[in-house]
Amino acid sequence: MKPGTPPLQSTRLLDQLRERIRYMHYSLSTEKVYLYWVRFFIRWHGRGGQMKHPRTMGAPEIEAFLTMLATERKASTSTHNQALSALLFLYREVLNMDLPWMDGINRPAAKRRIPSVLTKDEVAGLLAQMDGVTALLARLLYGTGMRLMEGIRLRVKDVDFDRHVIIVREAKGGKDRVVMLPRSLVPAMRLQLLAARAVWEADRQAQRGGVETPHALEQKYPKVGQTWGWFWLFPSPTLSVDTRSGVERRHHLFEERLQRSLQKAVALAGICKPVSVHTLRHSFATHLLQAGTDIRTVQELLGHSDVSTTMIYTHVLKVAAGGTASPLDVLGSQV
Repeated sequence: MKPGTPPLQSTRLLDQLRERIRYMHYSLSTEKVYLYWVRFFIRWHGRGGQMKHPRTMGAPEIEAFLTMLATERKASTSTHNQALSALLFLYREVLNMDLPWMDGINRPAAKRRIPSVLTKDEVAGLLAQMDGVTALLARLLYGTGMRLMEGIRLRVKDVDFDRHVIIVREAKGGKDRVVMLPRSLVPAMRLQLLAARAVWEADRQAQRGGVETPHALEQKYPKVGQTWGWFWLFPSPTLSVDTRSGVERRHHLFEERLQRSLQKAVALAGICKPVSVHTLRHSFATHLLQAGTDIRTVQELLGHSDVSTTMIYTHVLKVAAGGTASPLDVLGSQV
């Protein structure tokens, strides 16, 4: 085993993969994705009826699998890289096979795409078609630039009404950051706080288990998950079973609820652009830059590690502004 890496306790391959992912504190979404690709890899090579263990396979099998994804399935660059990352994690971290051929597997170069961005009028029209808790969430994501899961996972303790800020905990890359709390949202956010409080009180009366807390915090502070401060700002209306612990508890609002509501609003607003929840974040950054906000400030609000990532929105601004005048316009009435 690698220095500092404890030996695996599980005997089955996929259980070993889960164990190592959790030891390295990867997110639940990463765990699901890596399990999917490793399972797909094994089954694809065993489609003739004879399953082979990944330890008996190597570079040719991985390259054949990735070629199939690119040629037959027409997988995108990001999907291709995701599958490769899962397989390299399996060989390096689980099977402890750091072989020379691993460094020889090429990754497809990621293509820089200009994101789809809504105008201010389009954002207003979109939000006008939404109501209820999903409307509040959509306004919050556009007003702060938070990612979908960052908004849905907000805890009561992370919203500071006095300073008008929201603390985003363990965002992408495990980093914390501070974003503004839009003053126009304060009344609606306080009402949402009251609704969440009612759910929390009902759970206490029913003596239900508290919400999930990170990094085994409950082992250090018993029942901390039952305290008001750690409760979800956007709790789910139903209970669900935690996939990792097997405990039935109150989860946060299901992310697909906002995604479905947004797509309905897009159709009602008559917007023809491709729109997802992440489009609200793109629009937030673009509109701040249009208003003259310094790009370093936008970088901090978005949580980008490198300003070059934020620079993509300057290209969006050029497109939005019409760019350089066309020589055809100079000809005027001559054509």
